[in-house]
Amino acid sequence: MNRILVTNDDGIYAPGLRAAARSVEGLGEVVVVAPSSQKSGVGRSVSVFEPLRLTQVNWPEAQAYSASGTPTDAVILGLFAVMKGEMPELALSGINVGENISTDTVTTSGTIGGALEAASYGIPAIVASIQVVDQGDKFDNHHSSPYEFGVAERLVRRVARRVLDEGLPQGVDILNINLPIDATDDTEIVVTRLARKIFRTSVEERFDPRGRPYYWIGGDLICKEREGTDVRAVYQEGKISITPLSIDSTARVEPKVVYDLLHER
Repeated sequence: MNRILVTNDDGIYAPGLRAAARSVEGLGEVVVVAPSSQKSGVGRSVSVFEPLRLTQVNWPEAQAYSASGTPTDAVILGLFAVMKGEMPELALSGINVGENISTDTVTTSGTIGGALEAASYGIPAIVASIQVVDQGDKFDNHHSSPYEFGVAERLVRRVARRVLDEGLPQGVDILNINLPIDATDDTEIVVTRLARKIFRTSVEERFDPRGRPYYWIGGDLICKEREGTDVRAVYQEGKISITPLSIDSTARVEPKVVYDLLHER
């Protein structure tokens, strides 16, 4: 029987995690291991300076555990503490409240981080996220979320079934699925590449009661991008974006181009 590991970065009590588990119910033995609290923005960070704990959670639909630490920690504990090193046939991360599009979010998202950890062991991985109305929703605890996950559930199920049957295409480690807020079952699906950026970064300086400065990192959204990118698909065209990702970050250039940088002219 297939085994499926499910995680997220919104935390064990997020409704999107329950939706993710439902999306693969019946496709195999589902094991859920997710952070005990909200861990958005931690990327693929690993807790190497403190011990981690697993707590079993009473879920009727799956074997579920709450993990202290990051999404990557949760995946590691899932694979080696819960599954005892027997690798599953699929990893699913999400369903995240907040789109994970562009290199800005893919390199900082805890949702993507968990999928990257699974993919590093050769496990095919799927990430699913839905667009938010308010950017602040990305960082809230979504215990009673107003967001609907039905369309995402059904799409993830279709994709997961095919990946379990046929695997991922050659050279692909992760399928990154992002749905616009108003997506329906009839919304067009396009295969995209990562946009370069989605945030116009800024730093806001403030002062504490003693007059000492502190800083908030923020920024406005860049909602317009080139054709073929995930940002354009979701924000400008209202389409569902699926971006194939690889854990190999090597730039595809001829070695000579790099060697030339080492020689004086």
